Amino acid sequence: MWFAFSKKAKSIYTYNMKTLEPKVLWNFFHEINQIPRPSKKEERIIAYLKDFGKKHNLETKTDATGNVLISKPATNGYEKHKTIILQAHMDMVCEKNSDVTFDFNTDAIQSYVDGDWVKAQGTTLGADNGIGISMMLSILASKELAHPALECLFTVDEETGLTGAFALEQNFLTGDLLINLDSEDDGEIFVGCAGGIDTTAVLTYDLEKTPENYFAFCVSVKGLTGGHSGDDIDKGRGNANKILNRFLWTVNKKIDLRLHSFDGGNLRNAIPREAVAVASVPFAEKENIRILFNHFTADLENEIGSIEPNMKLSLESKSLPENAIDKKTSDSLLNVLYACPHGVKAMSHDVPGLVETSTNLASIKMKAGNEIEITTSQRSSIESSKYDIANEVEATLALVGAKVTHGDGYPGWKPNLKSEILEIAQNSYRKLFNQEPKIRAIHAGLECGLFLEKYPHLDMISIGPQMYGVHSPDERLSISSTQKCWKWLVNILAVQD
Repeated sequence: MWFAFSKKAKSIYTYNMKTLEPKVLWNFFHEINQIPRPSKKEERIIAYLKDFGKKHNLETKTDATGNVLISKPATNGYEKHKTIILQAHMDMVCEKNSDVTFDFNTDAIQSYVDGDWVKAQGTTLGADNGIGISMMLSILASKELAHPALECLFTVDEETGLTGAFALEQNFLTGDLLINLDSEDDGEIFVGCAGGIDTTAVLTYDLEKTPENYFAFCVSVKGLTGGHSGDDIDKGRGNANKILNRFLWTVNKKIDLRLHSFDGGNLRNAIPREAVAVASVPFAEKENIRILFNHFTADLENEIGSIEPNMKLSLESKSLPENAIDKKTSDSLLNVLYACPHGVKAMSHDVPGLVETSTNLASIKMKAGNEIEITTSQRSSIESSKYDIANEVEATLALVGAKVTHGDGYPGWKPNLKSEILEIAQNSYRKLFNQEPKIRAIHAGLECGLFLEKYPHLDMISIGPQMYGVHSPDERLSISSTQKCWKWLVNILAVQD
């Protein structure tokens, strides 16, 4: 099948990557990363999967939402074993550095090898969840691997709405055991995850003429690590929206500040790495702005410089805009962003080291019609606490008259430590690597909770190779861990009773 993409920047898929083992796995990963697959725009990867199924004479079907299911019969001797469902999502988080020219709708990911890591040039890599897809395709394409009957489920839009999991039809699957391949930690088996919900607020404003004799400036925050709002929320990383707002709020307390624009963050499930605003103050305060900025920068470096070594705050003069956000609304915005919670709300009392409840102040965007949209996301492994933190965010944003709405949310996945597939995976890991795998619940969301709503009999685990920096341009995938995870998955299928 032919896919048409921009050819302005051919993939830096170097020779040493093409020789990585197993070749079939890395070749599939390379192929997938040539296919643009933003969330809600999975048409090309869906076509690729359907064409793959046809090429290999495998039963392939799609549902109304776009989920793809490719089935493969059991190999000789495994006909009486339970069917196993392998599952990964098709879409990827589309984040890039601001100085990188890249169109996720048309361009192929520029992958390269750096030691034990596969990385991308200034963008997310798509290993989340492209490496899971690659493992499934490698197994489906194999004529040598032993396995029971398989159902390989590829879901759409996991990253921005869990749309595929929400809309999964009740009779689409027949298997009883499911292995989700969307985890990111070497040697760990996940048996539970947090539920989540989004809270969005819209604040309307009027335009008013900028006072004369004002000095305009652009202030920006860049170079933060960012990361996954579930996996990385407890690491103390900077939030660009909170940092930028803190500076503007401080200026506004001392000087008559007029706000012209505020833009920060992109995705609800990514800790914002960059934010930029344009504001103005009386021209006589020009030097004071620089002094305040220098003090603020020093404070930030002292507070989080060791965590955010690449953080860069900049202040530059700018042509004075004709209009500004009305003063009452800009004051309200700065106050509510300062008050809006972000980060860990509570740690689990049952699972040491597990974040129980958190919230992410994800993005602030200027919209058409004189609207400012504030997007946040909340997570918790306790359903009532999930709604409690969402209500706290709603109450905070409502104080300034914003119109607040919540998404549908998704349920958590309660651990089952007596799981049959968990025992199989544990025994397999011990046999292969002569050590115990870690059994964990995760604060990030997985589609497993939604699968249980449609298929309450499912017995599930989640595994995957080591990745860091997912949901950011620092995303990187360990080659050795991928090889290890592949060996483990193949063995789980082969020894399954």
